[in-house]
Amino acid sequence: MSTHRIGIDLGGTKIEIAMLGADGEEVLRERTPTPHGYDASLATLAELVRASEARIGVTATVGIGIPGVISPATGVVKNANSIALNGHPLDRDLSKLLDREIRVENDANCFALSEATDGAGAGAPVVFGVILGTGCGGGVVVHGKVIQGPHRLTGEWGHNALPWPRPDEQPGQLCWCGKYNCLETWLAGPSLARDCDGEGARDASGLPARAAAGEAKARAALDRHVDRLARGLSQIINFLDPDVIVLGGGLSNMAHLYTEVPPVLKRYVFSDTIETPIVKNKHGDSSGVRGAAWLWPRG
Repeated sequence: MSTHRIGIDLGGTKIEIAMLGADGEEVLRERTPTPHGYDASLATLAELVRASEARIGVTATVGIGIPGVISPATGVVKNANSIALNGHPLDRDLSKLLDREIRVENDANCFALSEATDGAGAGAPVVFGVILGTGCGGGVVVHGKVIQGPHRLTGEWGHNALPWPRPDEQPGQLCWCGKYNCLETWLAGPSLARDCDGEGARDASGLPARAAAGEAKARAALDRHVDRLARGLSQIINFLDPDVIVLGGGLSNMAHLYTEVPPVLKRYVFSDTIETPIVKNKHGDSSGVRGAAWLWPRG
């Protein structure tokens, strides 16, 4: 086995594969549509690995990020929104096809690991990685190691309730998980779009420009989102006190979050001072696949 690492981001619509060299430099990257069905996905993964190794002339370690987790109780995938994965032992099945150990991790944990290894959180002892995209998730990395927890739940802040809800925020939206008022129903991109433009709205990317152009409705929605994000992150700071919080996902491109959220944290964090940096990710859309590769750390 060489010092090269393969990372794979297995999503519902695309599979991305990247290979990193010994120093973390990217030597290969490809994307392909995710096929329908588990068996077809498994075959595609194996073929991508073999083709990548043949192209570079190495045998590499392999790590995979998935939108779910391997259950410690059953050994099969659970909670994946790519439902074809659920109920299957992805790591064991791919290990048999490739004749080596395969490491599989939640995609938000892979994002956090990427940014903690050589991204915006590099060098920080405790990194909390936040995903603000179509959903709301997170991951915790301590001294370069993903913290999973016995139930593989560490970092799942999106399915905790919005702290200190106001009367007009109760009982809140029904989340897909079956509970009301989850942070995901307030902080994810479609949730922000809905808060501004009503049911059916899904894309929040244009709200900062609309607010800058003087649209009061857009500015008010962004202000509410800032306050809710500060409330959610204050809980992370209160019980984890990370050295840095790194934002990822589509909403991480909204520049106002990095200037407007930190002052609001002071209203909610249980401390006389609050200096936790909130920073944008370094690796963008590449972070998840790089984090999957770094599931095999430097020796």
